[in-house]
Amino acid sequence: MNTKSLFLSASAVLFGFSVAQAQINLGERALGAVQKGITGFTITDADAAALSKAAVDKMDTENKVAEPTDPYAIRLARVFGKYTKGDTYTLNYKVYLTKDVNAFATADGSVRVFSGLMDIMDDNELIAVIGHEIGHVNNHDSRDAMKAAYKKEALIDAAASQSNKVAAVTDSQLGKIGSAIIDCKFSRKQESEADLFAYEFMKKNGYDVNAEESAFRTLAKMSQSAESSFIDQMMSSHPDSNLRADTAKARAEKDGLYKAYMKKPIINGALPVAKKTTTTKTTTKATTTKTATKTTTTKK
Repeated sequence: MNTKSLFLSASAVLFGFSVAQAQINLGERALGAVQKGITGFTITDADAAALSKAAVDKMDTENKVAEPTDPYAIRLARVFGKYTKGDTYTLNYKVYLTKDVNAFATADGSVRVFSGLMDIMDDNELIAVIGHEIGHVNNHDSRDAMKAAYKKEALIDAAASQSNKVAAVTDSQLGKIGSAIIDCKFSRKQESEADLFAYEFMKKNGYDVNAEESAFRTLAKMSQSAESSFIDQMMSSHPDSNLRADTAKARAEKDGLYKAYMKKPIINGALPVAKKTTTTKTTTKATTTKTATKTTTTKK
């Protein structure tokens, strides 16, 4: 998988693999090939979660996943692992060992972070990035993207005849859905709302909210690098990174929380244990020697 996208649509990244050979099978009944003006079809959170989980499970087999003892996995667990519950989803985390810079979260609560991203973001910045991706799940953006893909690929007429529920999805049909979702990017409004979700998450949990501005400044600098044209293309559905940074800064100023962010050391692995300083007390015992002088008187 060759993905150098930054904050790409979670769903777009999710299906950015060879879907034609996907082994995802939720049943084998074929769906119709022509959409016939059906409007009642809906994809519930549960439907989107089931499709997402199957696809992410497949992706996990196709990417090099960091083992629990790997420094990257240890860091991710240390930074974000304690957050496992959302309003309607349960989060799980893994690291893909790749130099690509990306992170995504899907409707089932799967969070995947690329090691390339962890190499350039400190802990607080990483929290801002992951918080943004989870925001798409929390705001139902991933579910809506899935619904749009079904409609675009005209796969819902047979499903609608089954009480408007998602029917079986074969490999070839999933390929069509994947292609459609790759072309379906989140709106700028959705991206801005995900940014706000990340900011509020950080503020609620006591993190330095100024790291969000710093993360966007980092992305802006990358857009000015040798790969700027590629990065700009990948970021085309997002507001300008500097504009996002300015918005994050304005929020912090409004809340009275703004201060220039000082980037922290990036440590992939466990934090070093501070050496315990031992103070040795030397007790000097004062010894007083008394000398008795005996006076002898001689009588004559």
